Amino acid sequence: MSIAENRKALFNYHIEERFEAGIVLEGWEVKAIREGQVQLTDGYVVVKDGELFLIGLRINALRSASTHIKPEADRTKKLLMHRQEIRRLIGKTEQKGYTLVPLNLHYKGGRVKADIGLAKGKAEHDKRNTIKDRDWEREKGRLMRHKVSSAGKD
Repeated sequence: MSIAENRKALFNYHIEERFEAGIVLEGWEVKAIREGQVQLTDGYVVVKDGELFLIGLRINALRSASTHIKPEADRTKKLLMHRQEIRRLIGKTEQKGYTLVPLNLHYKGGRVKADIGLAKGKAEHDKRNTIKDRDWEREKGRLMRHKVSSAGKD
């Protein structure tokens, strides 16, 4: 079940590969995620000391958050993956033009997981083509619906 998606990443990047990673979260963050208080659009993944960190994942604290904890909405979260996968990703991101972007958050076995993508930035003309293709699919759907509804009137 999907919690949050990063549609901006799919628009701005060509996704080469997808990986699933666990996230180190605090208790109040899990509760807030279950209530839908999460935003992924400005998130990105960085490599530091051979580990992956998710920056820009915004989790807004609930009003009923504990009094003895000071929630920080934009806290950097550590991503959990197998060491050999991390090494492979580090090697790929050191190549020119590749980056790691979070694609979505979802539940798996009662735990919150993140899909991250090995991505290459799109050029401006690629973005225009994406918009053109999306608009054509939308128009094609309209035409098909119109054709089906007008065929039933005969």
